[in-house]
Amino acid sequence: MSIVRQQMPTGELTLQIDEARFALDALIGYAARANAKRGFLFLSKVLGKHWPATPRAMEAIHADLAAQIPSLPGPVVFIAMAETAIGLGQGVFEAWLRTHPQAQGLFLHSSRYRVGELPFFEFEESHSHAPRQFLHLSQEASAIFSSARSLVLIDDEASTGNTFANLIAVCRARYPQLEQLHLGVITNFMGQAANAGLSERFGLPTTIGAALSGQYGFAAGSAPTTPAPSAQRFEANAERGASDAFGRIGVNRALAPPQALAQQLARDIVEGDTVLVLGTGEFMHPSFLLGRELEALGKNVVVQSTTRSPILSWGSVSHIVACDDNYGEGIANYLYNVAPGQYDHVFICHETPASPALLQLAGQLHGRLFHFQSETKIEEIPVC
Repeated sequence: MSIVRQQMPTGELTLQIDEARFALDALIGYAARANAKRGFLFLSKVLGKHWPATPRAMEAIHADLAAQIPSLPGPVVFIAMAETAIGLGQGVFEAWLRTHPQAQGLFLHSSRYRVGELPFFEFEESHSHAPRQFLHLSQEASAIFSSARSLVLIDDEASTGNTFANLIAVCRARYPQLEQLHLGVITNFMGQAANAGLSERFGLPTTIGAALSGQYGFAAGSAPTTPAPSAQRFEANAERGASDAFGRIGVNRALAPPQALAQQLARDIVEGDTVLVLGTGEFMHPSFLLGRELEALGKNVVVQSTTRSPILSWGSVSHIVACDDNYGEGIANYLYNVAPGQYDHVFICHETPASPALLQLAGQLHGRLFHFQSETKIEEIPVC
């Protein structure tokens, strides 16, 4: 057991580390949030979200969390939490499929956008800057979920378990046949007592797997956090370009990696060049797959994503690029720890159609835009 204390602009964070399968500094840094509900952030270094992560490091976490999932009765439904853990969850699901090729599984992720006229249900991430989350189900996905016996929920961290509790309550009400539950997180800071009581709390036999476990305490500072701009302006009937092709409405297989695109791009990357593959908002896993293909071709690649999460410039956040919202809600978006000109090549992956916001982002980073319309149809958008 070890104790770590971090004094930050918003207060003092204390961590007790009980078990670590990876080095603490390799997994997380610390950041201060512009959020009155929670003034701190465990900033993951292996998510490919707020910090540049190699595909190799990301895949190691996917495999580790998948290996901690016990034998579960199927069908097994995996749900990843928007927006931060979408790529993590899909990576864990695909790692689990590789070791369970005969199993029947379904992956979907929550979203902060409505997708067409598809059926959905809603739950709340109470401490979030954007609390409303939706789960959409295709007809095929709905049929699998209706017969599922096990549920696996994936998030980057667990601190109170409240978001899990909100989602589990909704799922159990809709699908009372569920028998078992597993939680997968990079960092589990709920503490040993809370972990021991998960089955009773959630009403199902529950296990949890994590790369690092312990507990935390946070003493908020006397100075109030500057209120952040609104991070959710939901309009029920607005079309935001959120695709139904990559896991948002359910997928029962691994996505096909963009091998042809990687081979094409690799021809222009010379030895020593640095490459950033950048996801946008909720569109994360395809950028990881492209990065992994480029890495396999010997290229020096890291993966990140833009985000709507407001974080202060402190600690593990050294540079902030503000960018417009490519989903069109008018929400402030950010890219952390990337300075314009830092990388020789920036490949921006997006699910939304070409827009001034994307062109602005590409201009800021001297990057190239790639519109993923399906796993095999990827169009490069000219950047003037």
